[in-house]
Amino acid sequence: MEPPPLRSPQDESPHTHSNPSTSIPITGTCCRCGGTTTYAPPSQSPPSWPDLSSPPTYRPIRAPALNLPPNNTQAIILAPVPQSQQVPTICPPFLFQIPSKKITSPDDIRMFHDSPTSKNFLGFIVALSESIRGRKVSDPCHESLTVSKIVSIIENLTLWVDQIPPVQQSSRYGNISYRTWHERLTENAESLMLQFIPDDLKPSTVEVVPYFTDSFGNSSRIDYGTGHETNFAAWLYCLARMGIIKEEDYQAVVARVFVKYLDLMRKLQLIYCLEPAGSHGVWGLDDYHFLPFIFGSSQLIDHKYMKPKSIHNDDILENFSSEYMYLSCIGFIKKVKNGPFAEHSPLLDDISAVPNWKKVNGGMLKMYKAEVLEKVPIMQHFLFGWLIKWE
Repeated sequence: MEPPPLRSPQDESPHTHSNPSTSIPITGTCCRCGGTTTYAPPSQSPPSWPDLSSPPTYRPIRAPALNLPPNNTQAIILAPVPQSQQVPTICPPFLFQIPSKKITSPDDIRMFHDSPTSKNFLGFIVALSESIRGRKVSDPCHESLTVSKIVSIIENLTLWVDQIPPVQQSSRYGNISYRTWHERLTENAESLMLQFIPDDLKPSTVEVVPYFTDSFGNSSRIDYGTGHETNFAAWLYCLARMGIIKEEDYQAVVARVFVKYLDLMRKLQLIYCLEPAGSHGVWGLDDYHFLPFIFGSSQLIDHKYMKPKSIHNDDILENFSSEYMYLSCIGFIKKVKNGPFAEHSPLLDDISAVPNWKKVNGGMLKMYKAEVLEKVPIMQHFLFGWLIKWE
């Protein structure tokens, strides 16, 4: 191969230098022609910049699982575990009223949580959790006629889903057939309540029906979340306040009533594609539920073989999901979500490293108080009447 021809000076593109000046010393030469220039040659060592900040500290690829401000996270950790309380039953004269919304600001939240009503409601949830401690769903328990009737009502609501199939539509979330199902629920709610409410308490339907109808999602937005689930707990609390549900019924309320409710809500979520209401996304505990994690972790306290890390064993999930609500929740999440569990459910993945179920249960109760009962976007829809007083 022949070398490239030499280029004559005439072939070079013209270029100019700044004229040397007596006031500016000549400190460099042109890299193309070797002529003098007033531009200084480049420095051989990088300049030091004393005003620059130090390199940033290492940050993990994934943010901490608790997607909360540091002070709130610390507050949850240091907060005492809520304790169970006995529900006071009402006495005549009965002053039932249509419940209404009261919470609109963080000040209202603080007022509510300082009230005896709030502490007693949370104590009721703790009592339900303790009633199922160390027990399977299928374990024998006292089933009153009231509990059996409520289970029958929820089974009837489940049959309505089969009678009202989803319509074909392009949108991913919110099948409009759900509105037909919810409209039927609203129309029949009072008659359903009267199937088990005693005659002297029948006027209470004006107060308990709104809690019941709000327990299954919002028909306008076609969504469901922990606020609706809390309404179901509030409906059960109202029944306990009226003495319709007694303490000896608590285990059956969880193992029979709530399990049926959970099955119905999962069917509604899948069939009608309910949108998660107020979901925290990947950093939330679950898109729809919280209470089954409380009750389910209580079931597994002191279990001989299953530990929190057992949720990663698919054989355990397959064989025991029907008996333990926590495992059922994990199995359902793995069914409806794709990808590695640690990526789509990092908080639950982190919780699996906790050494025992008692710590998990205590942490769930504290988190429920902080992340559900103390959040304005959720509690602004909560209802207050005579059974659940705004004090």
